[in-house]
Order: sequence, then structure tokens, then C-alpha cells
Amino acid sequence: MPSANKVLGQSTPSANTDTTLYTVPASTQAVCSTLSICNTTAAAITYRVAVRPAGAAIATQHYLAYDASVAANDSVLLTLGITLAATDVVTVRAGATGVAFNLFGVEIT
Repeated sequence: MPSANKVLGQSTPSANTDTTLYTVPASTQAVCSTLSICNTTAAAITYRVAVRPAGAAIATQHYLAYDASVAANDSVLLTLGITLAATDVVTVRAGATGVAFNLFGVEIT
């Protein structure tokens, strides 16, 4: 099974909008190693991170972080090590504009 280390997703979502950061391609598995949440503004902002198995509609049980806060001009790095199957979706949301999400990991085909 070949694997590829890569940037799995990058997004700067609109305020208060659930946004797909990464969807595992068909016939692929993924290991998400690190998620960076970078606040590029001068005020603290809340964020959410969820994993939706097989692209299910978002629900309470999917959240890894819910309205957690990232300080002004600061970053939060989450070391995850989560495994995902084909069609699983990582969804992010920020309470205001100016938050950059970057997901790093490995795809296995």
C-alpha cells in the first residue's frame, strides 16, 4: 500500500460557516497527524473541528473541538493521529474571519 505524506487541506472559512477542510478520496485511507489553527487577527476567535464519517450530516458526536478559543495573533497546534476511511470528512468552522486551518498527514492507497 503506497503512502504519501502531504498537506491534506487548507482553508480560511467565512465566519460561522461549516467548511469542508478535507475529504478522504475513494479507495484511500488517511492518517491526520497535525491540525494548525492560526488566528491572523487582533482578537481571540472561537473555532470548531469535526470528523463526519462517510460525509454524514454534522451532529454533536462528530466534534473534536467545539467553540474552543485561539488567542489574538496566535496558533493552536493539535496533534491528532486520527485515522479516516474513504469519504470521511474533516469540517472546520471559525467564529469570525481570519482563522487559517491547515491539516497535515498521510494518504494510503
